Amino acid sequence: MKPSYFLGIAIVGLLAVAIGFAKTFIGPVSSGSFSAPNVVYIHAALAFSWVLLFFVQTVLIHVSKYRTHMALGIAGLVIAIATAVTMLPVGIYAVNKELAQGLGPTAISTFLGVLTSALMFMGLVLAGLCYRKTAATHKRLMLLATLVVLWPAWFRFRHYFPSVSRPDIWFAVVLADSWIVISCIWDQWKHGRIHPVLKYVGGFIILEHIVELMLFDTPTWRVVANYLYQLLSY
Repeated sequence: MKPSYFLGIAIVGLLAVAIGFAKTFIGPVSSGSFSAPNVVYIHAALAFSWVLLFFVQTVLIHVSKYRTHMALGIAGLVIAIATAVTMLPVGIYAVNKELAQGLGPTAISTFLGVLTSALMFMGLVLAGLCYRKTAATHKRLMLLATLVVLWPAWFRFRHYFPSVSRPDIWFAVVLADSWIVISCIWDQWKHGRIHPVLKYVGGFIILEHIVELMLFDTPTWRVVANYLYQLLSY
């Protein structure tokens, strides 16, 4: 099987999950020192299943198993919906946990980012479904959807580098979104142009993350986040 950029990103994604969550989830779960509501474990399994599915789907295309690829696409839609839906109770659990730790309004502010991630992820998946017969567009939309799901894994790399100041910049934006930039560079090198999906949709994702970084925990952000948290936590 001839290697490809998408296969490479799929492998990077699996490694990012394994390394990023090793200290905060995989290791503690293995040692029995991690305890959380069932929805946390369910969401973790679903999110990993999406990343694994992206890898499998890429392999299937390379070995010309198109029918199997299409059949798994149906399962992928179910996984995507369930992943996005379970982001909300997991986000609420995380807020409640941080409130108990005394983080106050800042804890609630994180919930708005969870919602935007869920919306972007589902929007990309649904767009990919709509363009499933246009391979170049479809696979780039699914690539971006996977990169959105991988964001929490990249952000957890901060636990390996505690001395790095402003991890919200270096890990949540620079590291996480560098893969979109790399994808654009690859597109330009391979095809002589950057595909519109990577240029505009990928650019929007980067811009959205930068805007979130700038507005996070501001008074307006807190009002919106608190309203949504109160609305969805009951």
